[in-house]
Order: sequence, then structure tokens, then C-alpha cells
Amino acid sequence: MPIVNRIAEFAEDMKAWRRHLHQNPELGFDCHETAAFVVERLQEFGITEIHSGIGQSGLVALIHGRAPGPVIGLRADMDALPIEEATGAAYASKVPGKMHACGHDGHTTMLLGAARYLAETRNFAGTVALIFQPAEENGGGGQVMVQEGLIERFAIDSVYALHCEPGAPVGQLSTTPGPIMAAVDTFEVQITGQGGHGAMPHLAVDAIPAAVSITQAFQTIVSRNHNAVEDLVVSVTQIQAGTVDNVINDSAFIGGTVRSFARPVQDMVERRMREICAGHAAAFAVDVTCTYTRGYPATINVPEHTAFASQVAEEVCGTALLETDRTREMGAEDFSYLLEKRPGCYLFLGQGEGAAWHNAAFDFNDEVSPVGASFFARLVERAQPLEQ
Repeated sequence: MPIVNRIAEFAEDMKAWRRHLHQNPELGFDCHETAAFVVERLQEFGITEIHSGIGQSGLVALIHGRAPGPVIGLRADMDALPIEEATGAAYASKVPGKMHACGHDGHTTMLLGAARYLAETRNFAGTVALIFQPAEENGGGGQVMVQEGLIERFAIDSVYALHCEPGAPVGQLSTTPGPIMAAVDTFEVQITGQGGHGAMPHLAVDAIPAAVSITQAFQTIVSRNHNAVEDLVVSVTQIQAGTVDNVINDSAFIGGTVRSFARPVQDMVERRMREICAGHAAAFAVDVTCTYTRGYPATINVPEHTAFASQVAEEVCGTALLETDRTREMGAEDFSYLLEKRPGCYLFLGQGEGAAWHNAAFDFNDEVSPVGASFFARLVERAQPLEQ
């Protein structure tokens, strides 16, 4: 595949950076050592305009081209997951209970590779804003950076990001216009009755039958309240009640997740959940509290920018490895907060066979780092070319 020759020359450096990051994972907003490593590399590349402490440990570095022009934002996430690593790799995590199980070490490395090339060549107009973000996995670091003025402070006009994809062909770049990742909401239902002796249920108010019935009723939201041609997932993932066999428990808890792509669908699910809970409170003579929390919004690619990104991707990976109509994912991504503010595109980069995301055996494939770095570099040069 036609990766940038200069980037191919320092592929071994990229491998070393990635494996260092893999050995030293950090969680959530606590990515200070990772950010310090990134700053050291950026300074080595001659990049001096570096703004730290955005979203606690996030940072933005600016590379100015050879002529005035717009600002293009390139984002990489830095945080790891609270998983005990089981890869057996020589460069496995040194931190017990933490590992890079979703490839963010690779994402950071690919953006560093693009930064090195762009800082050397500066063959573009305008400015590149390199966005290194914490807390994608939990905490919404993208939202926090946006709330702290990321877009306005650096006058960013468009935004792009890559995510590795295990199971997809090595070097494949894939995306789709419109929704590509789902919105994620959570719900918690607390049911309170009155405890009693298991042999005398008539003297108690049992919370468990209400919990079972509410769980069953929630499944009808997808099957009976929602248009079947649209995507929606309602999953009850927790039911907690009772401690011993001869006690009728006075409380029960239900929790789970909702995945969708449109705000009206979110509104409908929340409304129906509250209605179901209110009805069951009356029917079972229990108190029911339903808490519905909106999480990351849907990640929605702008068609025009997606078409452009696809053209650049084809230049890097070739026609055979380009997919422009991939099936949208029910997983979520806080890059969505950046796309709510500015147009852009989110893409996936295939890394071959191996363990899935969030698996203790997952490992990023260093072979694809030059591909991702080349895509970012060519994206900037094609989006903001110097006048001939």
C-alpha cells in the first residue's frame, strides 16, 4: 500500500513509541504521564506551540503550514482500560489491572507519526491542531475538552479521527456518511417494597415480581413501540435483589443500556420506561424510581467530509482496501461531541485477525501505524494544499 515514504522510514520509531505507551497505561482523565511522553516527542519534532491541561490531561499542539489557511483538527485518544492484560507480550503492561485493550496506544502513535512528518515538511496551508484526548472510555473527555473551549480557542474548522479495527483486513480504511456510532444512554430502576418472611408473602410487598415484570416490559419498547427499520438496542444488564432463601426482600435494582441514532428515539425510550415504571408501581403496590441518563451522542459523519476523507483513504490504502458504506456500529464514541461542533469524519483502520476490543488478549498491530499516520498526513495536505 502506498504509505508515505518518509513515514515508512521511521516506522520502527513508531513501534517503540507505541510499545512504551502500551507498557504504561493510564485510565480516564489521569493520562498525565502519557501526555508528558507525547509532549516530549512533539518537542523533538520541533513543535513548540503546545497547550496542555485541557480536559485535565489533554493537550493540543499546533503545526503551522507555509501559508495562511483554515485549521484542521486531528484527534487521538490516550486512555486505557481497567483490565488485567493476558497477551504475554514482552512489552505487556507494567501496571497491574490496567492495559491498552482498545488500541488507544496505537491511535496516539499514529497521530505522533503524522505530527513528525507534517512538522518536517509543512507542505500545507493553514494550521493542523493535534488533539490528544483523555477519558474516551469513561468520562467523556471529548465533551470536557469541547466544554473548555477546544473548538473556539483554536479556531478549528473541521475534525477527523481514526480507530483501529481488529478482524478487518490489515490496512483497510472504512467509513460511512451519516451515523457511524450510536448514542449511548443508561437507565437505573430502583424498586422498593416491604420485606417479610418467605413463608408469609401476604404480609410483605415483594419487589422481585415487579422487577421481573418491568424487565420483560422494557423488551417490548423495541418490539412494539419502535419502527423496526431503525436501529435500537435496549439491554437490561443488571438485576439485583435478595440475599437468603427465606426472606422476601424489600428492594430490587434493574440497570442497563440503550443504543440508538436519533434524539426522537431516545426521547421515546425514556418516556416509555418512565410510563412502564409508573404503571408497575401501581400494579404491584411498590415505589419505583427510574433514572435515565443521556450519555455520548451518536457519532454522525458529514457526507461531504466523508466523501473527501474516502478519497484520501483510497490514495493511501488503494481501492481494494477501501470501504465507504460500512455498517454503522452500536458502540459509542465521544468524538461525537467534536462532530456536533464541527463537520468531519470518523474512520476505522483494519489491523487483521486477533482478539476483539476490550479483551485481555487484545494488542494493537504495529504494522498499521504507518498507514494511519500516512492517512492523517495526506488528509492535511489534500484538505489544505499550497497554491501551485
